[in-house]
Amino acid sequence: MSVDPEAEIDRLREQLNHMLAQARDNEGVMRRLQLFELKLIQARGLRELINALLFDYKQTFALDAVTLVLADPEHELRRMLEDAGVEPGSLEGLGFLDDEESLRGLLEAGGAPVLGPFEASRHAVFFPGANPAPASVALLPLSRSQQLSGSLNLASADPSRFIAGMATDFMARLAAIVAICLENVANQERLRYLGMTDSLTGVYNRRYFDQRLREEADRSLRSGQALCCMMLDVDHFKRINDVFGHAAGDMVLREMTLRIKAQLRTSDVMARYGGEEFAVLLTQTGIEAALAIAERIRQTVADARFIIAGGTGLAVTMSLGVAMLDRTGQAGAAAAAMVAEADAAMYRAKNAGRNRVHASAELPDAG
Repeated sequence: MSVDPEAEIDRLREQLNHMLAQARDNEGVMRRLQLFELKLIQARGLRELINALLFDYKQTFALDAVTLVLADPEHELRRMLEDAGVEPGSLEGLGFLDDEESLRGLLEAGGAPVLGPFEASRHAVFFPGANPAPASVALLPLSRSQQLSGSLNLASADPSRFIAGMATDFMARLAAIVAICLENVANQERLRYLGMTDSLTGVYNRRYFDQRLREEADRSLRSGQALCCMMLDVDHFKRINDVFGHAAGDMVLREMTLRIKAQLRTSDVMARYGGEEFAVLLTQTGIEAALAIAERIRQTVADARFIIAGGTGLAVTMSLGVAMLDRTGQAGAAAAAMVAEADAAMYRAKNAGRNRVHASAELPDAG
């Protein structure tokens, strides 16, 4: 049977054009992937990295869903997000598991990307609440030094988008880079946290407080939402150190920290301002609500004794001062004035007999 030379040439030309088009598509994918990898590497914190993964990657590669599940047994990553002003549950597509083994049991052995059709019994934990359910999925294990830290999960309504057995070089490369970037930003956050916290009480130090003070004042002036400052000082703290020793004083400060934090929200900023003095920024809080919070703190401190070594119970009280940001001025000056007014109010509380809450003498309009 003879072969038509012209027909064969047309067939080969069509095959070559298809191969060239596929090569161009692959080149385009690689270019987009390289640009995205650069964005991940340049991420300045956990929040920025997670946003890039959950939202930018989905848009760049036209996916129907992208989720990130992280092993976080000590709730450390969740605390980092809270410190950045993000409620972990507010980010759609972000989930946490309390141990690595739970995550490992949900993924195939070998640490390679897992591709195939969506199966609710196996994949629902990676795509909670997906409606409609995706047709095909890719699970990309994130591991560093033989430790599984999470899974980046991709979903498509196209059943042929992710098929078992297809090449996964791009995905494996992406998973490796994501794992490295996660480790890097977490380490950066740990170093920043160590430099911004008080070693005795575990709350922020004055350096961090001063930084957040300006940020929150700027935010208050832009948004029109109220901001209050609370200054708190342990009454007769020197007497505790002199009579019972510095170890007892340290215990009182640690317990004091816990009692204060129990009355605050995650969005509030608490710091050890110096010695036995603490400072708190109450975001989106007017003066009346701030005074109510201060009174609750005063009561929870005064109502239960502090038990030191040997079982001795100490009656300890606090004096508190509260002031609200004057939103008619410049952020820096207004923030400094608010702290000074709260500090002055605290000293008036001490002079009036201690164990009480005083407000700033000059209260701006709560508007």
